[in-house]
Amino acid sequence: MKRRSFLLACGSTAFAASGTSTLRIGQIGTEHAHAAGKMVAMRSLTDVWEVVGVTGPKGYDGVKSMSVEELLAVPELKAVAVETTIEASCEMARRCIEAGKHVHLDKPGALKHDEFKSMRLDAEKRGLTVQMGYMLRYNPAFELLFQAVREGWLGEITEIDAAMGKLADPRTRQQIGALAGGGLFELGCHIIDATITILGKPSTVTAFSTPVGTDGVQDNQMAVLKYAKATAVIRCNHTDPFGGPRRRFNVTGTEGTFEIVPLESGKVNLSLTKARGSYKKGAQSFQLDVPKDRYAAEFVDLAKVVRDEKKLAWDAAHDIAVHETVLRAAGVWK
Repeated sequence: MKRRSFLLACGSTAFAASGTSTLRIGQIGTEHAHAAGKMVAMRSLTDVWEVVGVTGPKGYDGVKSMSVEELLAVPELKAVAVETTIEASCEMARRCIEAGKHVHLDKPGALKHDEFKSMRLDAEKRGLTVQMGYMLRYNPAFELLFQAVREGWLGEITEIDAAMGKLADPRTRQQIGALAGGGLFELGCHIIDATITILGKPSTVTAFSTPVGTDGVQDNQMAVLKYAKATAVIRCNHTDPFGGPRRRFNVTGTEGTFEIVPLESGKVNLSLTKARGSYKKGAQSFQLDVPKDRYAAEFVDLAKVVRDEKKLAWDAAHDIAVHETVLRAAGVWK
């Protein structure tokens, strides 16, 4: 509970960063689905970051293309965003860490758990931060949810029901079909990260896969995470034509329920047995403002960490627990 309380307490960040000088950052890889968005976010934060270059098969207008060796040798380079393929991501993060750089590593981080665990512990030993690219961490609705759990608004948490699906096009089916864990490994990891932020590591994980297509792709998956007094049901369905609007995260406790639907919309349905903060007893629905750039807050927070103004809320133990749970939930690791 102490570790989880710390995570929940430290998760929030404002869209502002102190300090008078910019920090140097670069990007390795352009293959990850979030790569272009991360570059846009970094380049938009001109009072925080100076983007010195990018490596990878695709370049970006106005950003210097260079080799990995050239990028890591840039003077005063403080951090690197690793946006390679999943297969290459952990090894590249390790190279950055060995070069003394902080890392923003996009999800899910690695195919193999031992490789991920070793990299993550090595970074912590060296006093370097690895910020995983789980985008829900900085969403205002999730920040409020983490506060509600931390402050006991919902009482004892008894269940989490979460889903993150989409209708996969042929290219996406090919991509997730190449992964042993299918769609849940590649996409469902976001909601597993949020679940473990709230409840910690589960005692057991049971995975289900009921494919809809005939191409062998794991396109319809579910996992049940068991805790002492709670269960979490995680769904990832890549055959859902209304997957986006149906994406949700619902937390129920002995004193209330907090539902976010659609997932990144900022729309919240909150029910409480007693008034909490500025929220009344009973059922209420409201809309929180959501920044247009879903990634900017990540890099604002990372700058604060690099400047040693704070510690990242999600430590190595958390990230290792998430990675193990994702593999188990996706049926990769029994």
